[in-house]
Amino acid sequence: MGGGTEAFPDLGRHCEFSDCRQLDFLPFKCDACRHVFCVDHRSYISHACLKSDRHSRKVLVCDACSMSIETTGCGGEDEEKAILQRHQKLGHCDPAKKKKPTCPVRRCKEPLTFSNTTVCKGCQIPVCLKHRFPADHACKGRATSSPAPAPLRGATNNKFLVAFAARNEKDCGNKSRESTSSPTTIPSVKAF
Repeated sequence: MGGGTEAFPDLGRHCEFSDCRQLDFLPFKCDACRHVFCVDHRSYISHACLKSDRHSRKVLVCDACSMSIETTGCGGEDEEKAILQRHQKLGHCDPAKKKKPTCPVRRCKEPLTFSNTTVCKGCQIPVCLKHRFPADHACKGRATSSPAPAPLRGATNNKFLVAFAARNEKDCGNKSRESTSSPTTIPSVKAF
């Protein structure tokens, strides 16, 4: 069925959904079944597309090694079983990979994954984020994040204390408060 009007016969197309047949000047072509639909029936669900899974992807997870295998999902359960059997026969299946490493800290059962693992700079042991600080996992390596040596730190503190004492000796803060708090310096205002 064509589209358009009498004056412009090539303009637009009729919706190919059986209950609609509306003339649409901006029709949509389904990329799965290649039929033309109006804006209301352009989705796979709205026109009950039989080929909607043509572009879909499905992920199968091997029960033995927890490895994920991508497939189209068009073949059904028979194809899925064949893919899993081929995975095992080719030697890609390693049951040792199934168990994820856990945090080595005593009584911590947190599995170490890509997003929650950090390596301690002191002892080079991977730990979970809860135990990332050396004190949290009883780090036996060198302390890389130790503060500055005592003489330098003391000198810095001494300079600060000297400056602080000098400031307090001047009492500049107390003088300004006294001058503003005395009633003789505040001008009085009379209402008329």
